[in-house]
Amino acid sequence: MKDFVFPRTLRATTNPEECLPDATYIIHAVPVQYSRKFLDTVKEHIPPTTPVLSGSKGIETSSLGFMADILKEALGNDRPYAFLSGPSFAKEIVDGVATAVVIASEDLLLARDLASLLSDDSFRCFTTKDVMGVEIGGAVKNVIALAAGICEGLDLGTNAMSGLVTRGCGEMRRLGLTLGAKPSTIAGLSGVGDTFGTCFGPLSRNRKFGYRLGQGESMEEILASTSEVAEGVDTSIALVNFIKTKCKGYRLDLKYPILFGIADILEGNLTPEEGLKGIMNLPFVMENFDERY
Repeated sequence: MKDFVFPRTLRATTNPEECLPDATYIIHAVPVQYSRKFLDTVKEHIPPTTPVLSGSKGIETSSLGFMADILKEALGNDRPYAFLSGPSFAKEIVDGVATAVVIASEDLLLARDLASLLSDDSFRCFTTKDVMGVEIGGAVKNVIALAAGICEGLDLGTNAMSGLVTRGCGEMRRLGLTLGAKPSTIAGLSGVGDTFGTCFGPLSRNRKFGYRLGQGESMEEILASTSEVAEGVDTSIALVNFIKTKCKGYRLDLKYPILFGIADILEGNLTPEEGLKGIMNLPFVMENFDERY
């Protein structure tokens, strides 16, 4: 992206007083783990009713909150919020490659206004009111991408990769339904769509991170050798803690074996090979958790 040249109508600044007080809309694209601190430094410059569109995905490790929670706690409940997600690698967008995303907001008029503002011949925005579904998809897909990268790093082949990603999407759907998300959202651009892009795309930071884990590198070695942010690493640990806190039931690790397994690998409790063995030796169950007979 370092070779990208800004259009003449766009100017970069690091001074919040220059750009925020008169903004009609504000787009927030700071990584989740740094969002709260950043918002605290600029909130005094943001008018109380200016809409905010978030492009950040994940769960905050300290509060176990999604971006919807962080934004409301940092900037208040009086302004409208929207959340953009979907398979959208920045380099491809800059190159003008056709891209489709979804904008979620409890205020559907805001979502439609933003979709109209951002869409053009190569960038298409759809809309939904299912904020929770979009937030869950954006968080879980990064963890599934770590798993896909590990699978590739272990050279397990297409069968294993396909099965792993599919089962991961099943865990995403289970969590979504538990938290009130719509199955159609999980099956859409922000869920399965973004998962496919992140798991199979060569530009995916999370897949690359997982690949290096599968190749035998430690998490410390990978973090020390890259400046890229693989949000799935922090999100994985936070997601397991979130599930333990918010979801009821016995043996949650059997309901979310991939999500729990990746967290165990990142925390050093399992090797990638042991994680695979654990998944392959799970109890025999119906393919779909909501299929009883």
